[in-house]
Amino acid sequence: MTEHEEGPSCPRCRVGASHGQVVGRREVAVFGVSGILLLAGVIVGYLTPYPFAGTALLLAAAVISGYDILRTGFFALIRLRFSIAVLISIAAAGAFLTGNPAEGATVLYLYAVAEFLEEYAAGRAERSIASLLDLTPQTARVRRDDAETTVPVDDVGVGEIVIARPGDTVPLDGIVVAGTSSVDQAAITGESVPVAKEVGDGVYAGTRNVDGYLEVRVTKPERESTIARVAALVAEAQSHTSPTEAFIERFSRYYTPAVILLAALLVVVPPLAFGVPFLEAFYRALILLVIACPCALAISTPVSMVSGITTAAHNGVLIKGRDSLEAVGLARVVVFDKTGTLTTGRLEVDDVVGFGVPEAEVLAVAASLESRSGHPIAEAIRRRAEEEGAVLRDVEEFVSLTGRGVRGRIGGAAYTLGNVALFADGDDRAWRAAYDRLESEGKTVVLAGTASGVIGLVALSDVVKRDAEKTVAALQARGIRTVMLTGDNERVGEAVARHIGIDECHAGLLPEDKVAMVERLMDRYGLVVMVGDGVNDAPALARANVGVAMGAIGSDVAIEAADIVVMEDDISRVAYLVALSEKTVSVVRQNVIAALVVKLGIAGLAVFGLVTLWMAVAFGDMGLSLAVIANALRIGRPDTGNPP
Repeated sequence: MTEHEEGPSCPRCRVGASHGQVVGRREVAVFGVSGILLLAGVIVGYLTPYPFAGTALLLAAAVISGYDILRTGFFALIRLRFSIAVLISIAAAGAFLTGNPAEGATVLYLYAVAEFLEEYAAGRAERSIASLLDLTPQTARVRRDDAETTVPVDDVGVGEIVIARPGDTVPLDGIVVAGTSSVDQAAITGESVPVAKEVGDGVYAGTRNVDGYLEVRVTKPERESTIARVAALVAEAQSHTSPTEAFIERFSRYYTPAVILLAALLVVVPPLAFGVPFLEAFYRALILLVIACPCALAISTPVSMVSGITTAAHNGVLIKGRDSLEAVGLARVVVFDKTGTLTTGRLEVDDVVGFGVPEAEVLAVAASLESRSGHPIAEAIRRRAEEEGAVLRDVEEFVSLTGRGVRGRIGGAAYTLGNVALFADGDDRAWRAAYDRLESEGKTVVLAGTASGVIGLVALSDVVKRDAEKTVAALQARGIRTVMLTGDNERVGEAVARHIGIDECHAGLLPEDKVAMVERLMDRYGLVVMVGDGVNDAPALARANVGVAMGAIGSDVAIEAADIVVMEDDISRVAYLVALSEKTVSVVRQNVIAALVVKLGIAGLAVFGLVTLWMAVAFGDMGLSLAVIANALRIGRPDTGNPP
């Protein structure tokens, strides 16, 4: 077989039809009738004195079960395209002509059954993609003219208000404008715990309203909803060829012609050199042609890749190409951005230290001075003061010192709050040791003081995500090196890297520096996976072999830009992604090796006449193909490849 026969007539390529269908009555009828005819033909042909009648029954069984194969093979032969249908047709015809009608009919029957089962099993992945869209309801409750009415989802316009009661599935993407509830977002993000939603929060089509009443203003039409885009991109991902698939395609170009040449030699050489009867040699050549068809080899990689991609999609990880899935499984380096990826990107007050005054007084002064500022540090100090129940005081003569801090009068006394540059001329013996210790821990330290000196310190840090340390440890356990890139200063970067357990840290980087660092890592280690929080890390994500965007639910830009999208902002999904990818690559290797070993082994037996035609199809084609598919479907089972 020089190439796979593609198109509507090919049993393997009716993706839109047979892959997506359940078992139909036509198939059951065809296999039932042809199976009865096959059994009857064997009985009549071999156990009665009417062999011609038996042959007629077997021929009928062959035509009914193998009609599509024979038709496809005929048209392919006319175009001189030696597809599997051509080889099976020749083998079946040759069996009838050489006085083996039972084997000829059995070949067509078993191959037809194999094709159907193969398509049905492989179609599970595509049906799982379709099931994403099936999650969204066909109708929506809409508030129009102060009344509630039910209309088709595609009739709802952007800006209209849809209603979701407890137990309802949210019909369209939108923003909550009334009500509070918990929403199960597992269909999109894969998270098992419902998420609290209130006014101003976004909700997504296909998610389920658990226990409250929500009114949602629609922000996207049905065809542009997040879940529709996910389904479309996952389906599109199947068209991307992985390096392994490309290799197999190149291999098949040489493998199949070589087998055809070997079959031709098998017809000629044994009769001339060893006196083997011509019909026997011809029969062995037919077996070799059937067993050598690289069907199981051809499907071994794509069915595994599709299984991995759809499994990931149902767990909130959108993989946009088979090549990306394979690359993650082969990469030995994962690079993380710090802020927003390993950390929350939100400053929190860790320490308050007082010198001669209570810590509560230091916090109250700092929060009062920061009450007029919108800086992230100010917001963090105000949050801590609110949590501690501190009472803010009136500030007079407030002055903002750009890049350094603030000043103001509280109760008639002048106070300053800011960085160390504002206190460089003061007596630093009382606070310097505490300042150096906190800064060495990677914290941002703010000083509060009066004209007489520093009265206290406030130390803040970017909060490390809950599962960051566990995720890094899981990657390292798999032999993967972890690297962190950050624009923060070296002391802060090193402190965070040390806390999480990162192998290598590079700090003080601008966006272009991150790109250059990714390139150096690619030169040093080969395949590199870059994990970032979307748009801000776009250059480095684009430059890496695989870019993974975190927390991209609702972000069209991140979904379009990255190779892989983690819909929820859950860093543990990176470890899941790597485990799933490694498992997929392992299954691909198992399938390829099994296909080659079994095919070549049975082919060798065929040369010496140790296997029959029906055995070649039953074990070397049908059995092997189904074994390959069954192995690929293991990828979706809940084990180490699934999220914690």
